[in-house]
Amino acid sequence: MAGRHINDHQVRLFMTNRRYDPVALAAAKAGFSPATGYRVLQATQLPSQRQTPRSRRRPDPLAGIFDEVVVPMLEAAPGLRPIAIFEELRRRYPETEFGSRRTLERRIRDWRAMNGQDREVIFRQVHEAGRLGLSDFTCMDDLAVSIAGQPLDHLLYHFRLPCGGFEHGHIILGGESFVALAEGLQNALWSAGGAPKLHRTDSLSAAFRNLDADARVDLTKRYDALCDHYGMEPTRNNRGVAHENGAIESAHGHIKAAIRDALLLRGSADFSDLADYRRFIDEVVNARNRRHGPGIDAERKFLQPLPDVRTTDYEEVLVTVTSSGGFTLRKVFYTVPSRLIGHRLRARLYDDRLDLFIGGTRLMTLQRGRAGMNGKHGHVVDYRHVIHSLRRKPMALLGLVYRDSLFPREAYRLMFDHLLEVQGEREACRTTVELLAMAHERACEAELAGLLTEDLAARRTPCLTTLRARFCPDPADLPEVVVELVPLSIYDGLIEQGEAA
Repeated sequence: MAGRHINDHQVRLFMTNRRYDPVALAAAKAGFSPATGYRVLQATQLPSQRQTPRSRRRPDPLAGIFDEVVVPMLEAAPGLRPIAIFEELRRRYPETEFGSRRTLERRIRDWRAMNGQDREVIFRQVHEAGRLGLSDFTCMDDLAVSIAGQPLDHLLYHFRLPCGGFEHGHIILGGESFVALAEGLQNALWSAGGAPKLHRTDSLSAAFRNLDADARVDLTKRYDALCDHYGMEPTRNNRGVAHENGAIESAHGHIKAAIRDALLLRGSADFSDLADYRRFIDEVVNARNRRHGPGIDAERKFLQPLPDVRTTDYEEVLVTVTSSGGFTLRKVFYTVPSRLIGHRLRARLYDDRLDLFIGGTRLMTLQRGRAGMNGKHGHVVDYRHVIHSLRRKPMALLGLVYRDSLFPREAYRLMFDHLLEVQGEREACRTTVELLAMAHERACEAELAGLLTEDLAARRTPCLTTLRARFCPDPADLPEVVVELVPLSIYDGLIEQGEAA
């Protein structure tokens, strides 16, 4: 064809056909013109033998520098990036032009291909159905998810069966702890409908960090017991070698991309509460599982049957309620009803909550708190637990350790700050405590917060008399309801009618 050089294969094909065909036909079969065919007959060499090496069109910008300077750098530090070498050359030889950065990158790439170190080889695996399940955690902060306007710092526990493609995701509010693994893993197994023979993690390094030897041994025993309960053999990849867990490490990016796309389609990354966000994650993961439905159904036949009941997915700790009306656990202070002062409670510590027991009786569930990043203690406070005592000692509010956590809504805290400015400490404490007591006794926390917000916007102080009249009406103003009791004999008539029918 015009404009293209012929190659050795075409010449050989032409010479083969030329023994039986005329030049024009043999040239057509070889893919070039008859004129080229006549020139080939006169030539004594193949096209590749006639080619001359292409000479350099401009001086080598790295002459005297690459072998003398760059190569020693690469030999001394094999992991050095080309951009770092380029910047170093510019620093050493500010008056010299090295051409483009791409020229240096190509030269380094070619040198490494010929003289570089051996690189680690990734061995692709064939996954057997029902044999392996993998667990890992991935950070979700880059998605900028918020709950009721507040940023949510959380992880995603990710479980995967690599053969069939089954996945499960579970929101984790704390770190990569045993409790988080136990809860997420059991949810995943019961969702999958069976357990694999092997369970692999990345050594749970975060679960063992800053723990003494006894605690590490205890966690290892608990993890082994968890796997034994489901008939799984626990395995771990080598520390720091992420690609050994590649069947789930690579899937992190895919599931996070799917969640990011779903958030964009939703139009907002803000959720009303944590339960709403958990449902959203379940919908995304279920949609991904539906795409692998046939493979998942095929692998379920090879999974081990589940036990009759789940095993423990919590830590159990004994705590004592102090005279402060609460207890401290993991550097977080929790309030409880004051009638429990002096009692020892059994706390079951989950990733997102605490269940409190006295003896074998379950008392309540508290939201789990977290200590601050700087080691500062956290507080989980319910003002209803302490408002009766605070009402008798309102000035205690001024210097209360957990004062900011006491206010159930932002409007109450802002109103307290406003009252401090306009009324002074004593009246501000008294008024704020009365507002909290009214919110508790009349169950009007949200409505009262709305009125306080209006007062703050108008820079007014709340009128307790008006608010009591609104939320605590005078019993004399309530309508009198008279209930007339019917005689019990009418029930006999109803029974007789039923028997007759």
